Amino acid sequence: MTTTPLLPFSPDCRSGTLVRRIKRFSVECASAQGPFWAHTNNSGSMLGLLRPGSPLLVSPAANPDRKLPYTLELLQCTGFWVGVNTATPNRLLRAAFFAGRLPWAKGYTQFRAEAVRGSSRLDALLTGEGLPPLWVECKNVTMSEAGVAAFPDAVSERAHKHMLEMASIVAAGERAAFFYCIQRPDVACFAPADYVDPRYAEAFYQAAGAGVESHPHLAPASTRGIDLGPELPVKGRRG
Repeated sequence: MTTTPLLPFSPDCRSGTLVRRIKRFSVECASAQGPFWAHTNNSGSMLGLLRPGSPLLVSPAANPDRKLPYTLELLQCTGFWVGVNTATPNRLLRAAFFAGRLPWAKGYTQFRAEAVRGSSRLDALLTGEGLPPLWVECKNVTMSEAGVAAFPDAVSERAHKHMLEMASIVAAGERAAFFYCIQRPDVACFAPADYVDPRYAEAFYQAAGAGVESHPHLAPASTRGIDLGPELPVKGRRG
């Protein structure tokens, strides 16, 4: 990246290498200054990324009194960085909206995070004069197969529920969109991971047919930060 990324990292970030992941939300790290532990908010499998000895980057916790003082941001995979912080998509969506870098949100002027609709809380609600409400759910994508970015990397009942909720929004005459934040560069298109969660993939294509939008964007990652890249095409249903 030659310009300042939309989400720059703190200068207090720390480098190291991965030792292991334990108890789902903790990673042991090694560095020249000695071992340390970091929190990971990524509940997925992070398939293919958790290789012992892989370089990593952690950021300091906002709360200095937190039990684990660092949060895992990046893991290196065969020469490039992959962003694994699941808070990044929401933050990137907001930054990109206010920077005017979301063509599919043109004309919308207001952004509300964690918006409530009925009994559901969705990641964002965009509104603009004369435009239908646009509800957005953010998903973090770290897995690829044969050049295709894929989500989810583990069976997810919650993700399937979100798909059904978004279809109901479209049926009510409003817009609903998924913002797939693809935090790795080795891909050319996006598809639901039917080989991981076939139920989610089926719901994805059914929702797409009903008008639910999917906007998979590359999110180039480096030790400087995370930026917004171009939107990728969605691959059609297999076979």
